[in-house]
Amino acid sequence: MEIQQNKSLKKYNTFGIEAKAKYFCEIRSIDELSQALQQSQHPNKICFGGGSNMLITQDIDALVLHINIKGIEIVSETKERVQLKVNAGENWHQFVLWTLAQDYGGLENMSLIPGNTGTAPIQNIGAYGVELKDTFVSCEAMHIATQKMRTFSKEACEFGYRDSYFKNEGKGNFIITSVTFSLSKNKHTLNTSYGAIEAELEKQNIKDPTIQDISKAVISIRKQKLPDPSKLGNSGSFFKNPVVSKQQFISFYEKHPTAPFYKISEDLYKIPAGWLIEKCGFKGKRFGDAGVHKNQALVLVNYGTATGAEILKLSQTIIESVNDKFGIRILPEVNLIK
Repeated sequence: MEIQQNKSLKKYNTFGIEAKAKYFCEIRSIDELSQALQQSQHPNKICFGGGSNMLITQDIDALVLHINIKGIEIVSETKERVQLKVNAGENWHQFVLWTLAQDYGGLENMSLIPGNTGTAPIQNIGAYGVELKDTFVSCEAMHIATQKMRTFSKEACEFGYRDSYFKNEGKGNFIITSVTFSLSKNKHTLNTSYGAIEAELEKQNIKDPTIQDISKAVISIRKQKLPDPSKLGNSGSFFKNPVVSKQQFISFYEKHPTAPFYKISEDLYKIPAGWLIEKCGFKGKRFGDAGVHKNQALVLVNYGTATGAEILKLSQTIIESVNDKFGIRILPEVNLIK
């Protein structure tokens, strides 16, 4: 285990923000993680995964642990289902493609989500009507203070919309080292009703789609809407879609009857944050090297040399503008590293 000093973090965050870690360590095993956490001369530690769901706003005066533990294994299997244990350092999209190559179903709607598998439960990642919790069985995590391993059930993770125990009471206390999923092997349940999937399948003249077809449709849609982080720095959706009460929704919809929405339950409605931001005039706008993507207002981008502080300032301006115009307060989906 090697600890480096003054390490550039530009390639470790998909925004491409130039910032330095005072100390940096690559973690490739459970033992290395335990050793790194016992480094008493570095009391302040921060954990990095795929770098896709964060905004670094300044240099980090701490030991950055880059979790890069690899491996996929079959835990159990029946004729109908398979349980897979996936280590935290596995790239999420590459893992999804691997499951599709085995004809395992359940993750196809979440194709092309950036980041690594270990950070997926923290955010309860989701896309096109599917969330991680739908196939989640459990995850293993190391307690930072004691280096003891703990297994978290789905219930213990307290999943919510882009939310979990690890973003609340458990924040800063655990590092996820592996995630176990239950996927279908046959008689796959297809979810095509959300967003533009059905339209994309129709455009491709696919009438009886497979899970692989759905994945390709999702990839096509995402590529049309979202910039490639390797070409234009971004962290995917910067903001959560706000969920409002029925009373608040009725008041909003009376004033904006053309607004898109999704009914979650009898009492809750989801309003696309991208629509709210676009109606405030931010879509495609550029402020120096920080900007809002031209095709998807949910996505903030770094055109080259934007600092994390500049992108944070832009996000705060957008939040206030949406609140002033609609009376709805949108929240960041990304983790802010301050």
